Amino acid sequence: MTKEKFTAKDVQALRQKTGAGMMECKKALEETNGDMDKAVEYLRAKGIAKAEKRVGKQTSEGMIGSYIHHNGKVGVLVEVNCETDFVARTEDFKQLVKSIAEHIAAAAPVAVDKDQVPADKVEKERRIFVEQVKESGKPAHLIDKIVEGKVEAYYKDVALVHQAWIREPKKTIGDLIKEASAKMGENIQVRRFVRFQMGEE
Repeated sequence: MTKEKFTAKDVQALRQKTGAGMMECKKALEETNGDMDKAVEYLRAKGIAKAEKRVGKQTSEGMIGSYIHHNGKVGVLVEVNCETDFVARTEDFKQLVKSIAEHIAAAAPVAVDKDQVPADKVEKERRIFVEQVKESGKPAHLIDKIVEGKVEAYYKDVALVHQAWIREPKKTIGDLIKEASAKMGENIQVRRFVRFQMGEE
């Protein structure tokens, strides 16, 4: 195996320059034989640097999208924010909002991100997982680790940005938003949503 022509410090430096994620920076340096300038270009070309860099930008524009399932029994309202009214009016942005609303209707997330999942729901699931692992006869010293893994998997099931997109399951909704952000050159975020289902509180 050939020795990499860059160090962990180089990866860190590239992260600070571009705001891109650790794995993306490592891949960029691998692709460019450790050449920092070419790695920055590589990330820009992919749109990753721009999207990540914009995460801190204020999002005060956007739109509220809606979706009613054809049977009339499931409905969604979702607020998606961006930086400018210009982007909010584009077809690409409207399509993104529509896709997210449809996904929420089908996948029934309970929160936008994992830190917004109600603590009582997480604790209830955690108690169930502990019992399941104990029942399976796993050694006591492994229980906590296994339960934590199950809790993380639970977050992927119920937190919108961590869910696999129903139309393209290899992507999460977070990936979909990041790609749209790179394409449109603005920070895009889902602020909140409401999902109604007939007969449910």
